[in-house]
Amino acid sequence: MRKALDEVGEEVGRYIRLCNYCSGLCMPEIAAMGALEGLDVMLNDALYGILFRDINMQRTLIDQYFSRIINGFAGVIINTGEDNYLTTADAYEEAHTVLASDFINEQLAFMAGLPSEQQGLGHAFEMDPMLENGFLYELAQAQMLREIFPNAPLKYMPPTKFMTGNIFRGHIQDALFNIIGQWTHQGLQLLGMPTEAIHTPFMSDRYLSIENAKYIFNNMKDIGEEVEFKEGGIIKSRAQEVLHKATQLLEAMESEGLFTALEKGIFANVKRPKNGGKGLDGVTLKGEHYFNPFVELMKGKK
Repeated sequence: MRKALDEVGEEVGRYIRLCNYCSGLCMPEIAAMGALEGLDVMLNDALYGILFRDINMQRTLIDQYFSRIINGFAGVIINTGEDNYLTTADAYEEAHTVLASDFINEQLAFMAGLPSEQQGLGHAFEMDPMLENGFLYELAQAQMLREIFPNAPLKYMPPTKFMTGNIFRGHIQDALFNIIGQWTHQGLQLLGMPTEAIHTPFMSDRYLSIENAKYIFNNMKDIGEEVEFKEGGIIKSRAQEVLHKATQLLEAMESEGLFTALEKGIFANVKRPKNGGKGLDGVTLKGEHYFNPFVELMKGKK
């Protein structure tokens, strides 16, 4: 898969993006503003704009490359958007695509000089709460990601897809999510709201969510150091299954390439054409005398 990503990087590297207003997410400009304002964390995903905003894939990869160079130079932690895949695809059946995308985002970040410590790779607690042993599968996913990316401040998203407006069940769902977050040492944990699917949360709703998290984080502070997982049990077996499927997917992508995979709808069940979407008219081949001194300067300073 690294070879396939190198080929994508080489192809994208032949082009430069010209600013044309309203054609894309303008990630480098946003990254520059965030750096100037001293932000700690910023959303920066290599595939999100392609899948969910219909930004052209070539445009997006050019943008994300330079924006990540800026973030790396400025010490800004990025977070990626794999959690969104599970709002359009089943979280149990398509869990391996989240892991595969995390691997891709990691490698593209390394290409831009962004260290693991600044990569908030994303995932989410989004399985159907009526799924038998769903908590164990969610725990397997979170623990697997923590072990695979030990230095990354993982971004863990709360349940949203199966929040129904029942605030009492929703609060329990958020509590289970908080338990796994503390158990597996997630780095960037967004808090769920009991009124998800009803309205934009009030301050009182936010207070309940913070109270929920603080209680669990304190009361279960060292559970991750105290509990071991059963060899051959549900949790370890599920993690091995997801990793195996992710490996198979990446091996298949090695031959066909990232662009083709995106055209087939491998991620989030969303298909995007290589030459479609917004912003391609703002991409042009680099001229013979093109020179950008900032790339190597920013990538070289740590």
